[in-house]
Amino acid sequence: MTALTLSTAAAPGLRADAIVIGVAKGAGGPSVAPGAEAVDKAYDGRLAAVLETLGASGAEGEVTKLPAPSGFKAPVVVAVGLGAEPEKDTGFDPEALRRAAGAAARALAGAKKAAFALPLAEAADAGVVAEGLLLGAYSFDAYKASAKEAKGAKAKANGNGKAPLAEAALLGGKPRDKAYKAAIERATAVAEELNRARDLVNTPPNDLDPEAFAAVAQAAAKEHGIKVQVLDEKALVKGGYGGILGVGAGSASGPRLVKLSYTSPKAKKSLAFVGKGITYDSGGISLKPAGHNETMKCDMAGAAAVFAAVVAAARLGLEVNVTGWLALAENMPSGSATRPGDVLRMYSGKTVEVLNTDAEGRLVLADALWAASQDEPDAIIDVATLTGAMMLALGSRTYGIMANDDAFRSAVHEAAEESGEPAWPMPLPEHLRKGMDSPTADIANMGERMGGGLVAGLFLREFVGEGITWAHLDIAGPAFNEGGPFGYTPKGGTGTAVRTLVRVAELAAAGELG
Repeated sequence: MTALTLSTAAAPGLRADAIVIGVAKGAGGPSVAPGAEAVDKAYDGRLAAVLETLGASGAEGEVTKLPAPSGFKAPVVVAVGLGAEPEKDTGFDPEALRRAAGAAARALAGAKKAAFALPLAEAADAGVVAEGLLLGAYSFDAYKASAKEAKGAKAKANGNGKAPLAEAALLGGKPRDKAYKAAIERATAVAEELNRARDLVNTPPNDLDPEAFAAVAQAAAKEHGIKVQVLDEKALVKGGYGGILGVGAGSASGPRLVKLSYTSPKAKKSLAFVGKGITYDSGGISLKPAGHNETMKCDMAGAAAVFAAVVAAARLGLEVNVTGWLALAENMPSGSATRPGDVLRMYSGKTVEVLNTDAEGRLVLADALWAASQDEPDAIIDVATLTGAMMLALGSRTYGIMANDDAFRSAVHEAAEESGEPAWPMPLPEHLRKGMDSPTADIANMGERMGGGLVAGLFLREFVGEGITWAHLDIAGPAFNEGGPFGYTPKGGTGTAVRTLVRVAELAAAGELG
């Protein structure tokens, strides 16, 4: 991962491959953002005019490269758009800084070192710039022959044609200031774990089955002092986890339920995060149609986010107890697979009539939610790539939030927005519950087609312990980016919800969670 430093050095004398500056979009054309004063001076105060001549407008994500002025040790200036110029006396939006840093880091693939002279009005700005560039510099090339050949070499080709930016210095940062150092440490921990979640989502399903995922979790837990418990098939049968077992019944790779427990001696609150971990989803007997299978390695993105968030909380030493539950299974069709019409007895004791085996995520989550409820945490949040209906409702970049408590739903939404993760509160209409009534079992795993994402949320609510505050994040849209990269978001796994969960944990630790 890109090495980060805070620097008080002046841009002209810094040895680097490039100097990154910010450009805002003003009413009269582009304007040079704070932090780039020395660069603008070297252009005799005409940098904005030069950029406009080159076609730059300051629009968000826009990247313009130009030769550095005479006397600079860096050969190139990279101007990155920050979007609209902020109102007077207000700073740039944190997400604008984050995305700009990410776009610049992607544009600098292959470079050894870059100096980022973006606006740093305070320590928090340094944190979001650091986070953006660390996320933007991400690449996944483990399966590229060129990456293997380049191992240990300098800036050789990888999956994107060039190695990620190796080092970044944040100009205007204060290396000895505790707040700045803390902001960089937080950004590094969160970005590293989020990128680990991306790696898991991007790993092919033949190399990441439930057992392999559990092994990754065990190794990380050992490294960071997190207690871990893995329930294999025998333990799941003994415990009566009918949902997880039912989903995994058709696969040669047995299911797992992983419990990760981070505890702080100063904790006053406890949180449980529950993640859907379908390492590959064929749909089971209700097989997905052609064209809908190719990206189904991403159906464990919820579990990856939960795993990353728990490890990040441990690395940050947050004063809150956080337990992560990874409900891992592979949903495959075979002679032993669960059939439409089968009835499963869940860990809670309730029975579920399976009307569609492709509505499997709610089945593994139901068992994990009930297991999490037995610890009586202050709140539970589950994360899942659960329904195509949520994508139809909110698109590919926004996830939905449902909850059994309006105030908690609002708090989680605010945490998501603060973290730069677009989300939207969604209702749980009571009239949709009746559609899941079953003549055979306590509940069916399908209900009305319209409002399918909300129906799934209502199903999950049935398996949350009485009196426990709960929220459900349906990340089906933003968890996997099938389009081109943008800002700090790569093609493929995105790591969506990691930052929201970490922020929720921070708020709980500070006693500020609604």
